[in-house]
Amino acid sequence: MYGVERKAFPVNLPVSYQDFILIFIPKNLTFFSSHTQGYFMEASCVFLHIAIRLLKFEDGSLFFIPLFFIYIFIVIGNLIVCFAVRMDTNLHNPMYNFISIFSFLEIWYTTATIPKMLSNLISKKKTISMIGCLLQMYFFHSLGNSEGILLTTMAIDRYVAICNPLRYSSIMNPRLCAQLSAGSCIFGFLVLLPEIAWISTLPFCGPNQIHQLFCDFEPVLHLACTDTSMILVEDVIHAVAIILSVLIISISYIRIITVILKIPSIGGRRKAFSTCAAHLCVFVMFYGSVSLMYLRFSATFPPVLDTAIALMFSVLAPLFNPIIYSLRNKDMKIAIKKLLCPQKMFTTSSG
Repeated sequence: MYGVERKAFPVNLPVSYQDFILIFIPKNLTFFSSHTQGYFMEASCVFLHIAIRLLKFEDGSLFFIPLFFIYIFIVIGNLIVCFAVRMDTNLHNPMYNFISIFSFLEIWYTTATIPKMLSNLISKKKTISMIGCLLQMYFFHSLGNSEGILLTTMAIDRYVAICNPLRYSSIMNPRLCAQLSAGSCIFGFLVLLPEIAWISTLPFCGPNQIHQLFCDFEPVLHLACTDTSMILVEDVIHAVAIILSVLIISISYIRIITVILKIPSIGGRRKAFSTCAAHLCVFVMFYGSVSLMYLRFSATFPPVLDTAIALMFSVLAPLFNPIIYSLRNKDMKIAIKKLLCPQKMFTTSSG
């Protein structure tokens, strides 16, 4: 731990709409000395101050409406997917069960960040407490971890279905599917608890400015008045988890594609590809943006690019997921039509 200069931080900071800036301002500062009379701050109430940088417009309300409608679409779209799977008995199988759980997680994944973004776009007082910041990090990344594990589970499910179809129903039985689904969520939430608990004990000081849309590990850790070598350890842990998941999914799909190409009929190959296409698109979108964000180590990107990458995996990926699953899957489209237009479907089937 190194010494920190004793100084006061202004509460009323000028708001510049030139960048997403997260400014932590400790309300009550407690100083005490160590062997070297170094000081550090104990933040009992830390505030988050956000200034918006979007195409250099100075009115954040310009972006409130589009982001609001995107959020509503994400929530409604994923709810429709969930209900369509639950209501249609033809979709009561492991693949669609995983899709419905993934869609449910997407709703909460976006809810962890977008509502706060919306309030910051129109509010003059753009603040969040330290506890709020830690909770945002915990739920956002826990839900993201759960989704990543679930995507890996879905890849294994497709591997068994295509590479070992005769044993699929016995291997992917309802009990195992329930265990995999519950395990993905439980592990995703438990694995981050030690990390969040450790961050909550750190002293914060310094410039109190980070460039990000929401509370995230690396920007927050850069504010800590302690040995920053732990940031590299955090990067390595995140990188290993991401690379391991990507490797499992990639190996599964390499094997799947090899088997599909051996199918003699064109119709059979097309049907096999169609069952995997949606999941493959979601996998590329999710892990592509996450890799850009968390697999760069010491490399630095311009603030605009950082913002674009953060928007990609926190807003755009969840936006396209219900579209991909509904448009790329014939059975899902039929189930959604039954859910939204039950009378019309009844009339059609009767006629």
